[in-house]
Amino acid sequence: MATAAMAHENLWSEKSTMQTAEKTYFEYMSKINSVPSQCTLASEISKARQHIKNSLERMDGIAALAASPGAELLDRLSSVEKDNEKLRSVIDGLNNLLIDLVGRVAALESGKPAAATKPAAAPAAKAAAPAKKVDEDEDDDVDLFGSEDEDEDKAAAELREKRLAEYAAKKSKKPALIAKSNVILDIKPWDDETDMKVMEQEVRKISADGLLLGAAKLVPLAYGIHKLQMSCVIEDDKISVDWLQEEIEKIEDYVQSVDIAAFNKI
Repeated sequence: MATAAMAHENLWSEKSTMQTAEKTYFEYMSKINSVPSQCTLASEISKARQHIKNSLERMDGIAALAASPGAELLDRLSSVEKDNEKLRSVIDGLNNLLIDLVGRVAALESGKPAAATKPAAAPAAKAAAPAKKVDEDEDDDVDLFGSEDEDEDKAAAELREKRLAEYAAKKSKKPALIAKSNVILDIKPWDDETDMKVMEQEVRKISADGLLLGAAKLVPLAYGIHKLQMSCVIEDDKISVDWLQEEIEKIEDYVQSVDIAAFNKI
C-alpha cells in the first residue's frame, strides 16, 4: 500500500512534464475542433456559389424566351396584320367616296347640276303644270263665305238637341228601382199552451205601406214548444226591421220575443 502511494507521488515530481503534455493535448483538440467549422463554412460558400450560378442560368433562359417569340404570339401578330390590311382597304374606299361627294357638293353649290339630274328635271316640270291647273280649279269651287258649312252645323246641332231631348224623355219614363229585402222572422210564444193560430192571425193584422207578409210555418223548439217562422218582404225606404220587430212584440199576450233568422237584399 505504501509503495502504491509513493508511486502516485512520483507524478507530482514531474509537474512541468505533465503541464507540457496537457498543453500539447489541448492544442491538438483545438485543431481537431476547428476543422469541422472550416469545412462547414466552405460548404456554405460552395452552396451559395451554386445557387448564384443556377439563378444566372435561369435568367439567361428567360431572356432567351423573350428574345424568341412563341408560335401563339406569331399567330396573333399575323391576325393583327390582316385586320390592319382590311381596315386600310375600308378607309381607302371611304376616302374615295368622300372625294366623290365633295366634288358633287361643289358642283351643286356652283349652280351646275350633274348630268344624271337633267333628264329627271323635265318630267317634273311637265307634272307641275297639271298640278297648277288642279289647284286653280279647286280655288274656283271654294266658298269664301262658308254658307254651306254654317247650314250643316246648324242642322247637326238641331239633330243633336232633338236626340238629347228624346233620350231624356225616355229615361224619365223608366220606373226607378226600389230597394227591397226579404226577411225571415222567428216569433217565439210564451209556452206550449199558446194558441199559435191566433198568434199568426194577430201578426198578420199588422199592415203598412211597403210591407208584405208571406208564408209561415211552425218549427219545433223543445218540450213541445213551437215557434212561428214567417217570411216577409219590406221596402228599405219605407219599412225598417226594428219597427217591424217592435210592432210584433206589442202582441204581448202571445209573443215573447222576435228574432231575425235571415235577411237578404232583393
